[in-house]
Amino acid sequence: MRTAMETQPEQTAELPTTPCSVVWSRGHAYVLEGFRARWVGRDDRGRPHAITGAEMQRRGWTLTRTV
Repeated sequence: MRTAMETQPEQTAELPTTPCSVVWSRGHAYVLEGFRARWVGRDDRGRPHAITGAEMQRRGWTLTRTV
């Protein structure tokens, strides 16, 4: 059984570029902020967390929540 941290996108998959797109990474939802081109979500303690598209690619992401 794979966990959310082990789930990686396909090599050819590109992050969505439409503002307000939602992706999942490490069990957390992230929304693309259009005007700053960054992904915003919450960390494990509920604090706001923002990362770049490059960081999202390194962390791994999916379009659906995995458990």
